[in-house]
Amino acid sequence: MFIYGILSTIVFIVAMPFVFAFRKCIGKPNAGLKEKFGFISSPFKSGDDIIMLHGVSVGEVIALENLAKKIKETFPEKKLVITTGTKTGQEIAHKKYEGVADFITYFPFDIPFCVNGFLNRLNPNTVFIAETEIWPYFAYACNKRNIPISIINGRISDSTFNSYLKVKFFFKKVFENFTAIYTQSEEDKEKYIAVGADKNKVEVMGNLKFDVKRKDADIQMGQDGFRVIIAGSTHAGEDEIVLNAFKNLKEKHGNIKLLLAPRHPKRLPEIEVLMKDLDLKYGLRSKDDRFTEYDIVILDTLGELGKMYSICHFAFIGGSFNKTGGHNPLEASVYDKPTITGPSIHNFKDIYGILNKTDAGQIVKTPEELEQYQDKLLSDNEFYKKACNDCKTVFEAQQGALDFVISKIG
Repeated sequence: MFIYGILSTIVFIVAMPFVFAFRKCIGKPNAGLKEKFGFISSPFKSGDDIIMLHGVSVGEVIALENLAKKIKETFPEKKLVITTGTKTGQEIAHKKYEGVADFITYFPFDIPFCVNGFLNRLNPNTVFIAETEIWPYFAYACNKRNIPISIINGRISDSTFNSYLKVKFFFKKVFENFTAIYTQSEEDKEKYIAVGADKNKVEVMGNLKFDVKRKDADIQMGQDGFRVIIAGSTHAGEDEIVLNAFKNLKEKHGNIKLLLAPRHPKRLPEIEVLMKDLDLKYGLRSKDDRFTEYDIVILDTLGELGKMYSICHFAFIGGSFNKTGGHNPLEASVYDKPTITGPSIHNFKDIYGILNKTDAGQIVKTPEELEQYQDKLLSDNEFYKKACNDCKTVFEAQQGALDFVISKIG
């Protein structure tokens, strides 16, 4: 690790000026540089018991939300630190962890000067690294200071696995510095062991992202006797796709209704224009309009979408036919409702990967495929029942991760 520290420092010094210049040219700010160099302003005093959770970017930060809340609830005397590696991760962390985390900052560059400065100032008692982040020098420095460091929600993609195998000799040394590795699946566990992790340190914990609960729902929208399709968290350009598919499907399936839930309710005026252009009649949730009067109701209220999935037949999850990267399908899946998404899913790729191994979730590439798959769910009752049951099976296999991690905190 001494050689790694020297080489990483040399590469950093040589490469970073070019990286910084390039990012500036393409308009991406080099956010959090001071903190990444290890110059953090820790708010803690000597003797504080500090738990550090690291999630590199948006997906990981979101996955840690319930764990962070559970830690503060279970161990109120402990201080909680959230670190991220990206600007967007920081933004999400500050939004989601306000009132939960005691300190939010950037993770240091993985070179000795930065890591040691960071640890000198923060001095955590326990470190949990989410998912795929394996920083060799950081792990080494924690081990040298007797700071327990564990990977949680651990996973290794097939492409990464093949790369790690080629340098197994290196990762075997790296994994020696980790106290434990807790993986999402048995497959991930075997991958970690294959690339050098001690089998006695690796356990399957499940997936933190699946530790979601059904929201209390007593919804009366006149939905009885109808099959409600929910288009959740739609963005500009997706409403047209959803509405055109619904118009066509309505001709074949007379008992279907649509709840259209735009991600940003401020887009309501443009959606209303679209409805008029398509000659569609619609109601508004804010006016308590019902499916007994309208085929389409727009969810123009805040904070209700999660519980609305309880009444749907299946759901299309938006943000997936543009560059948004998708939204969380588990809000629907937790009610045993199948989900469909477009091709842009990078924010929740691992979740869709799990759902898509069964009929619990389906990724479609085009608007035409979206309509065809909806038609299949509406026409083939046996297939629909299997898709619903697959949702239940997937959740049963994945849940329990939250309590698992809490049990490992002393």
